[in-house]
Amino acid sequence: MTPAIRPALPEDAGFIAANILSAQRGHRSRGWFDIALDCPEPQCLDFVRRLAVARAPSWWHVSQFIIAEVDGMPAAALCALPVAGTDAAAGGAIKEVAGETGQIAREIFRRGAYIENCWLPADDADWLIEHVASLPARRGCGHVQALIAHALAAGKAAGYARASIPFLIGNEPAERCYAKAGFVFAEEKRDPAFEALIGAPGFRRFTRTI
Repeated sequence: MTPAIRPALPEDAGFIAANILSAQRGHRSRGWFDIALDCPEPQCLDFVRRLAVARAPSWWHVSQFIIAEVDGMPAAALCALPVAGTDAAAGGAIKEVAGETGQIAREIFRRGAYIENCWLPADDADWLIEHVASLPARRGCGHVQALIAHALAAGKAAGYARASIPFLIGNEPAERCYAKAGFVFAEEKRDPAFEALIGAPGFRRFTRTI
C-alpha cells in the first residue's frame, strides 16, 4: 500500500518521540537518550516529546519531520534538514526541556558525551536525513523508501547536492534500506568504549548525490 506522506504536526509529538527513541536504538536495546537521560522509558518519552514541540527547534522538532501515513495512521517517520547548525540547535533544545523537567542539562551532556568518540559529523553543505524508523508491524512495507524519496526531493528543491545519513554499525536492515535508496558508504568510526556501552562498534555514514 502506498503511504500518504505529510509533514509532522504538534499533535504527532508522541509518535515522533517514540520514533526518535526507536531510531536511536537501531538494532540495540539502548540509544543516546536512554543513556544521557538515565531515566525510565516513560520519562524518556516525555522528555523527547517535549523536545518535539520545544520553542527551540532542533532535529528532534516536529517541524523537521515527515510522516508516512497508512489508513489515516502514522506508520513511519524521519527528519530531513540542513546539516549546518544542528549541534547548536540540539544543545539549546536540551537546555530548554531540562529546565521544564527539572533535569540538569550539563549532566545530560556529560552522560551523553560517550558518543563523541565515534560520531561522524556530516559536511555542513549536506542535506541530513536522520531518526528514520517504522512501527514494527509496518517494517518492510516500503514506507521508509517513500519517505526517503520525499526527503531527497525536498533537499534538492532547497538547493542541496548531497544527502548524508548515519546509522549504527551492524544495523543491517538500515544499511540495506539506505543502499536500496541509492546511498553508498562514505566512512565509519569505531570506539571500544562506545561498543561496551551500546553493543554496536560505532557509526557508519552513507551519502548520495541528489
